[in-house]
Amino acid sequence: MSKPAAPLKGRAARLARLMPSTGPSTAARTPFVLLVVLLLGGGLITLLLLNSALNEGSFRLSELKRDTTELTDEQQALQRDVDSRSQPDALERRARELGMVPGGSPAFLDPDGTVRGNPTEATAPPPSPSPTPSPRASAGAAPDPDATGASGSASPSGSAPAAEPDSAAESDSATAPAAESTPPPTSPGR
Repeated sequence: MSKPAAPLKGRAARLARLMPSTGPSTAARTPFVLLVVLLLGGGLITLLLLNSALNEGSFRLSELKRDTTELTDEQQALQRDVDSRSQPDALERRARELGMVPGGSPAFLDPDGTVRGNPTEATAPPPSPSPTPSPRASAGAAPDPDATGASGSASPSGSAPAAEPDSAAESDSATAPAAESTPPPTSPGR
C-alpha cells in the first residue's frame, strides 16, 4: 500500500492546523447553517407580519381622523344652529309662535316677606286680524258644483267649503283662537 505521510514541519504544519479537514467538520456545520437560515427566515416573516399590522393600524387611524373631522364639522354646524336660535329676536319670535306674551312688571319679595313693586298680569296682545276670505268662500256666493252630491244637495256640513290658508302661519293663527276658547281641563277632586 502506500506509505504514511510524513509529518509536516514548520510553516506547513501551522497551515495544516488552520485549514479545516474535510471529514467530520462538514457534518457539524450543517445544523448550524440550518439554524441560521431558520432564524433569518423567522425574522423576515416576523417583520412582514409586524409591518402589515402597522399598515392596518395606520389605515384605521386615518379612518378615525376622517370620522373625527366629520363629527367636528357636524358639531360646529349644530353649535351655529343653537347660537342662531339663542339670539334674543329669535327667542322672542319663537315665543310668540308658541302663544307666549311678554310679562308684566315684576314684583320682588324681601327676606322679611314684604312685597316690593307692583305686580301686573301679563296680557296677550290683540289677536291678529283673520285672513280675508276668498270670493268662493263668502256666504253670498253660489254653491260650488263640485261640492254638490248626486241629488243636488249641498255638502254634508251644509255650508260652503272653507278657504284654504295661504301659508302655515295663517293656519296656525286660524287654529289658535279655537284652542284658546276651549276651557282648561279640571281635575275631578277639585
